[in-house]
Amino acid sequence: MSSEQSLSADTSVQYIKGVGPKRAEILGKSGVKTALDLLYYLPRRHLDRTSVTQIRDLSEGITATVVAKVEAGGMRSAREKKYYQLMVNDNTGLLKCTWFNAAKYMEKVFSVGDEVAFHGKIDFYNGYQIVHPEYDILSDEEREPLNTGAVIPIYPTSEGLKKMGLESRGFRRIIKACIDACELDELEYMSQEMIDEQSLSPLGNALSHIHFAPDVEALNGAVRRLKFDEHFFLQLLMASRKKLITEQSGRTMTEVGPHITMIYETLGFELTGAQKRVLKEIQADMASPKVMNRLLQGDVGSGKTIVAIFASAVAVSNRAQVAFMAPTEILAHQQYHVFKSYLDVVRVPTALLVGKQKQAERKKILDAVREGRVKVVVGTHAIIQDEVTFKDLGLVIIDEQQRFGVLQRGKLLSKGENPDILSMTATPIPRTLAITYHGDMDLSMLDEMPKHRQPLTTRVVEEDKIDKVYSFMSEEMKKGRQCMVVYPLINESEKMDLEAAVKGSERLEKQFSDYKVALLHGRMKREEKDNIMDRFAGNDIQLLVSTTVIEVGIDVPNATIMLIENAERFGLTQLHQLRGRIGRGLDKGYCILVRRNITASSRRRLAIMERTTDGFEISDEDLKLRGPGEFYGTRQHGYPKWKIADLVNDGQIIRDARKAAFKIVETDSHLTDPANEKIRLRFMRDYQQMLEMVNIG
Repeated sequence: MSSEQSLSADTSVQYIKGVGPKRAEILGKSGVKTALDLLYYLPRRHLDRTSVTQIRDLSEGITATVVAKVEAGGMRSAREKKYYQLMVNDNTGLLKCTWFNAAKYMEKVFSVGDEVAFHGKIDFYNGYQIVHPEYDILSDEEREPLNTGAVIPIYPTSEGLKKMGLESRGFRRIIKACIDACELDELEYMSQEMIDEQSLSPLGNALSHIHFAPDVEALNGAVRRLKFDEHFFLQLLMASRKKLITEQSGRTMTEVGPHITMIYETLGFELTGAQKRVLKEIQADMASPKVMNRLLQGDVGSGKTIVAIFASAVAVSNRAQVAFMAPTEILAHQQYHVFKSYLDVVRVPTALLVGKQKQAERKKILDAVREGRVKVVVGTHAIIQDEVTFKDLGLVIIDEQQRFGVLQRGKLLSKGENPDILSMTATPIPRTLAITYHGDMDLSMLDEMPKHRQPLTTRVVEEDKIDKVYSFMSEEMKKGRQCMVVYPLINESEKMDLEAAVKGSERLEKQFSDYKVALLHGRMKREEKDNIMDRFAGNDIQLLVSTTVIEVGIDVPNATIMLIENAERFGLTQLHQLRGRIGRGLDKGYCILVRRNITASSRRRLAIMERTTDGFEISDEDLKLRGPGEFYGTRQHGYPKWKIADLVNDGQIIRDARKAAFKIVETDSHLTDPANEKIRLRFMRDYQQMLEMVNIG
């Protein structure tokens, strides 16, 4: 096609052959508005004809892809329930495809003679069958040669798109027209040197082959290039942020003062080797003229809080203020009391700032912080409110930092002039996630537990064994120890979940009538929560029944048993966080996981909890099972939604992309070199939201 006929990347999708205004409108609702958007409307999977299984080679229990022609289809009945069934033939045998759901709809989908790819698990019931298979109709009346290759793209679609003829075959037509009309080579943003250095396919080839690959090798090359691109631009963000931070002048905190020594002498225990190593790393950062931006990772109970207290003491010794932000009020109260117990010894004024405080009390604290009379402020996101002003904020500590959005973290940092940043997390982060989401930070690891800790034992039980568990709990409480029972709470507004905890508490009060039982949940007033926590800490309450508000922040060394109800409803990392609340003293801890919905998935997941207490192994498994989005929830707001990148399996590609991005930024931090102009333009066009975060810590 001549250049006069070619389409530019930003041409409206309606001008592509086969689209038009009506299809363009429905495509726009799926985010496809331009020719470039259509090129990046990637297949959800590919049908590799070389891996298609013939019907005669099927066996029960396998998952297979079969390509066959529809011979007959119709509604059937069994036990007064109607279902729809197809009979298909690939010239080697017959296969039934059955739909119990949406049977009436399925009756309208297929025609005799359609060539269809079916994918699913093979069952045997009077012959081989697939129940509710994935399917893609490959044939059409025009017999276009778009499905004759070895690799056929299968596209995501919706009811609205299907009504406009945009199933997989419809998408194949319009995307082929788009590829033919666009000058794909003009989309390339990499230099030939970079393409060769990374052994990548040119972008034009990748975009063509991701849709219409001549063979599997070409498809793999396209996939690698497009994955690399997604990781590369996020790593550019990380490299830019890290470069910006290292170029900022911070304060040089070289004065150690007497605070460190005095706190150390009051500890009553020896710091672990890991704690000593991490403290040296933090002190070196704080003494440097550059701004510290460090992430402290430590498993539950590894001693992050005392490290944060020592770091705070260094800041105060250098006449700076400290802000410690926690994700929940319970955790803020807990950490405030720990901080205060140590800092009172060295006469460092400490204050608590949370949302639900009396006006007079709040004003008094705000005045003291503004005037510099309060040196350390522990609080929730209440710290980032506009009315909070520091006289000289020098150190920001963010606890469980993944629970805060990027903008929230940035707002706290803006309250000081280039303060040092210490972020902490008890969620062990798999390496691929760490360099993806935290690639702009230096990493410290607390990989050693206090020596007095006994290994924690975790057991999975079914509900028919619950009486034995209750007997075990009674024995522990007779010895003066305490227990916790946790109920799942997916959302505070879900009344049914809260009712389960309330009813469970009432039942346990009867079960353990000789002991004091109390209920703790997120809807309680702060005063009620504080009262219950204080009484539990003082062993006035022997059994605490709670929702997941205790996931972080509870530190009662006398608690030795945690029973988690409906454990299959929790993520592995969350279960690991919960069980970290027990066995924190000299006595052995036990975590009992009660499984009430027995599935193969729950067996596999909970078996991991029994097998290991290594937080990093658990987080790796959790990432594989749930994916990065669910692993992190929605808290990493502002980062891109991946189209093709896979954080679980792209380890080497991520490392390659990171190395390439950091190499560019090291010598051209603002991408002003003509050789990087296309990278800068692509970054500004497609990743504007990420660019806005470069200036946010």
